[in-house]
Amino acid sequence: MELNRRTIMAGAAAAGLAAATVGGGSAHAASGRSGGGRGPVRTPFGRLADGTRVDSWALQNGGTRMRVLSYGGIVQSLEIPDRRGRYANVSLGFDGLEQYVSSSPYFGALIGRYGNRIDRGRFTLDGRTHQLSVNDGENSLHGGEKGFDKRVWDVEPFTRGSDVGLHLRLTSPDGEMGYPGTLRVKVTYTLTRDGDWRVDYEARTDRATVVNLTSHVYWNLAGESSGTVLDHELTIDASRFTPVDAGLIPTGERARVAATPFDFRRGKPIGRDIRSAHQQVLYGQGFDHNWVLDKGITARPQHAATLRDPSSGRTLRIATNEPGLQFYSGNFLDGTLVGTGGRVYRQGDGLCLETQHFPDSPNQPSFPSTVLRPGEVYRTTTVHAFGV
Repeated sequence: MELNRRTIMAGAAAAGLAAATVGGGSAHAASGRSGGGRGPVRTPFGRLADGTRVDSWALQNGGTRMRVLSYGGIVQSLEIPDRRGRYANVSLGFDGLEQYVSSSPYFGALIGRYGNRIDRGRFTLDGRTHQLSVNDGENSLHGGEKGFDKRVWDVEPFTRGSDVGLHLRLTSPDGEMGYPGTLRVKVTYTLTRDGDWRVDYEARTDRATVVNLTSHVYWNLAGESSGTVLDHELTIDASRFTPVDAGLIPTGERARVAATPFDFRRGKPIGRDIRSAHQQVLYGQGFDHNWVLDKGITARPQHAATLRDPSSGRTLRIATNEPGLQFYSGNFLDGTLVGTGGRVYRQGDGLCLETQHFPDSPNQPSFPSTVLRPGEVYRTTTVHAFGV
């Protein structure tokens, strides 16, 4: 039975339970609070090698607490209570800026211009071929060598009614990482009165280009330093997925998930089929694929996936108007990275659920288009609803 979120929060506040929070890049103890909102608070987080200042923004509402960096729009921490009202940070990340700059596998970052892979970093648009930055073997991944995850965003805090949040803005010049057109991007992070985290993406261009923005949070609902997520139960509302080749580029097929390890329609533990000898699992060294959501592209966000941790009772429900969901099971975490909890991250210690258009769409005419033209507005929304 799922308990009411407000009941859990009220109980935690009444009991004065301690909760872990992240401040100035380090973990600190804080007394339990009610589910009320608090306007975003900015603190310095560090400087890049060229002297550019990076800030950290703390915000809370509806029982959810977040810390966001101006560097990469990174969600450094996201804290929610378990069934007993005890808080944990459920997003993988680092304590310091240097780690994000030098060795982050996109922890918590905003991804652009193009989330996921583009074959050989090349596509043709309106008869002209564009060569992109290549940073994943022979392919371009997540926008290239210096994608939006490695840019410092302009951040504007807001309080609107019962919501609190941040507007993040960035201008990507024509030709950056090989992409045509000057792209003006606005991403809004909102914490609602119910503690949901809503992400609204918006972009405009002065020249035809391709755009596919997403968020790359690594989730562990038991807590970021608690170990494996293979016992988490995942449901994905998708009857098909897009198979890949050995380079993880889609073949163009939309294969049925029935009778394969990729069938999450009724929900199952992530670890149940992750060691399958299925060729697609071998290619990804686990799951690293795009699911074709049954709902397709929708005017408003509709349910796409549910993640549940049996040990803590925490749940995450994802709704989006995007047609695809990339589920990545943390296959390449190798024990070399130390997280905010002071422990190393190993394979399967976190997972990503990236709402998106499909990988390599600019080279796949049968996939939904990712082309954006002057006068058009790119808009998409994803809502993360937390519960117990």
